[in-house]
Amino acid sequence: MDFGRVNPANTLTSAGIRGLCNVYYNLLEPALVQEAITRSEGVLGQGGTLLVSTGKYTGRSPRDKFVVEDPSVKDAIWWENNTPMDPTAFDRLYHDMIDHMKGRDCFVQDLYGGADSAYRLNMRMVTELAWHSLFIRTMLCRPEPEELGNFTPEFTVINCPSFNPAPERHGCRSDVVIAISIQRKMILIAGTEYAGENKKSVFSLLNYLLPEQGVMPMHCSANHAVGDENDVAVFFGLSGTGKTTLSADPNRVLIGDDEHGWSDHGIFNLEGGCYAKTINLSAEAEPEICATMQKFGTIIENMIYDEHTKELDFEDDSLTANMRCAYPLHYIANASGTARGGIPKNIIMLTCDAFGVLPPIARLSPAQAMYHFLSGFTSKVAGTERGVTEPQPTFSTCFGAPFMPRRPEIYGALLRDRIAATGATCWLVNTGWTGGAYGTGSRMPIRATRALLTAALNGTLAASEFRKDVNFGFEVPLTSPAVADILLDPRRTWSDGEAYDAAARQLVRMFSDNFARHEAHIDDDVKAAAIGCSAFGSPVLR
Repeated sequence: MDFGRVNPANTLTSAGIRGLCNVYYNLLEPALVQEAITRSEGVLGQGGTLLVSTGKYTGRSPRDKFVVEDPSVKDAIWWENNTPMDPTAFDRLYHDMIDHMKGRDCFVQDLYGGADSAYRLNMRMVTELAWHSLFIRTMLCRPEPEELGNFTPEFTVINCPSFNPAPERHGCRSDVVIAISIQRKMILIAGTEYAGENKKSVFSLLNYLLPEQGVMPMHCSANHAVGDENDVAVFFGLSGTGKTTLSADPNRVLIGDDEHGWSDHGIFNLEGGCYAKTINLSAEAEPEICATMQKFGTIIENMIYDEHTKELDFEDDSLTANMRCAYPLHYIANASGTARGGIPKNIIMLTCDAFGVLPPIARLSPAQAMYHFLSGFTSKVAGTERGVTEPQPTFSTCFGAPFMPRRPEIYGALLRDRIAATGATCWLVNTGWTGGAYGTGSRMPIRATRALLTAALNGTLAASEFRKDVNFGFEVPLTSPAVADILLDPRRTWSDGEAYDAAARQLVRMFSDNFARHEAHIDDDVKAAAIGCSAFGSPVLR
């Protein structure tokens, strides 16, 4: 075995995992790139990037994720949203996976989940593939070399794509499984090469553990103003709504692009890297992300490229629309050196509205913020999950239901309390469609979204006149120097106003029907924020 940089008392052998061939501990990026190429897991791209394909599965498999029904956590899990697995089935899965791995090489990375030392979690990531080891080293927080000698893992993730579980034996649904045992302090992933399962399994785990410490885990990106770590903005949203793109603002400092914790002291990134969608990526609209795709060690996943020049095709989605790149946070020129910031001043909830009903930006009251947070309305975009080929309207509570082990009202209450204590301003931003629904209208111009966000964050938008939206009750600016007035009134962007009204009524009903599941678990002020249509011609607000 190659012990590399590891605490000798905490090897896999000392943990009872025996019979493996070579075990490579904490290899650095050059060695991992070399191993991946030598093992034909990927090819070298321009600038020393690594070009890989995830094979059969090119997106997450949410229906194949399970939480073990251990006695110690049984009463705390939101079982309506998390599929239970019997502990004995988990044990069979573990032993069968370890038997399958005997005689094979594997790669180990000892990493932190969380940039704040007060709350971070020591994670051991055991992967069959070298490029998965590079991926998770990129995506989690990397200890300093001197810290590894005393590193003791608290939780272990074992990822073996070549092992295909059997539903009748392992209590799963298909040939893919992601099984989380909080009591055993272990996560097992098998049957899929999609690398995103590694990071999302850790996020799911932190979503269970952090609320016990009074920390709100968030599926969000975050940045702060240059020179002012207390001018923090967080961007909630599902994949494809713009979290990564909009937080990578050259005029602000990037804290992180996907997963954060909010403690009494402020925001901290749960990760050490970014995982950006690359379909239709352009240097003009997203220069910071494009620049990372020429840097050594960036993982470029499921993209079509020229066999000889390795030039990337950002429009060819023949493999998947969920093409991505993974790069360390410091590859963004204006990234935070600490991956931390102060208390959020602005909270942005990103939604991709495939109905074309919602305005490009709206201001929310604290109760409305909790309402929309619990609703989590958006559209799943093509490729992010298996089987999604075009935008599908959906409600994903807390803008991340697949990763929420506890009831959503727990996270909602944490957000409400944080807003009440800090006075943060909340905005709902639609990065979806305007001028009509998907198939008729057009995608919201990213320049307009960026301009409106800039006006919201620097305070100029708050000085505008606002109208009360007749469908949702939130406040919408009448004008903004950043965009044409017509864009702020989605009904005016439709060629048929009555068709817009019909679509709005349909969306209101969807919100109301969805929110019924939360009503028994929330306070009256949030119930009052539930949608109540009023007469057309709402008053102007200041």
